[in-house]
Amino acid sequence: MKIYLATGNKNKKKEMAELLPDHEIVIPADEGISFDPDETGTTFYENSIIKAKALYDIVHAPVIADDSGICVDAIGGRPGIYSSRYAGPDFPQGKPDGSKISQEEQNIFLISELNKALETPKPEYENFFHGPRSCHYTCAFVLYMGDDRLYVVQETFEGTLIEDISKQAGNGGFGYDPIVFLPEYNKTVAQITADEKNAISHRGKAVSAIKGIIDKL
Repeated sequence: MKIYLATGNKNKKKEMAELLPDHEIVIPADEGISFDPDETGTTFYENSIIKAKALYDIVHAPVIADDSGICVDAIGGRPGIYSSRYAGPDFPQGKPDGSKISQEEQNIFLISELNKALETPKPEYENFFHGPRSCHYTCAFVLYMGDDRLYVVQETFEGTLIEDISKQAGNGGFGYDPIVFLPEYNKTVAQITADEKNAISHRGKAVSAIKGIIDKL
């Protein structure tokens, strides 16, 4: 089946093609479609629906869309839905002019923001999934086949944020992956293989659930 993926991110297309090898994955740019919807939702779920519906209204064919990001527990789940726009503690939802900083700067800012928060320990920090440095990726995934036919799943991928940017490691993955450490693997997300990541990641688990739905349709 030909399925449109509501993104301009070629890394996501590659990852999705690996996760759904029996289907043709197409992004808007592949067909010269201008696609940049305003993500005005306040949750991952809302933003995924916005993107899916916007593309469906153009192509009138099955669309998959996700909204995902990294959430650091001790700083209130930031940057969350603003992960791609995050520009440090002064601009946690992105700069007012819409400009973006580099991924390296985002990584440095996020580690620094967590380190500052942990200077004042709080009892609840110990209750987080992996303790005070606990973080997780979240992915809300939608298969959109019309206003009255859509399917949604949401999954997480748990880890910890490294203590210093000098400890970032790995060339795999993208985004914040080099600074998210997986205790059970003793590696960062960027150090595990694509197959390992797809089996345990927020997006991998969400797509697996969506694939099960697609196979039954």
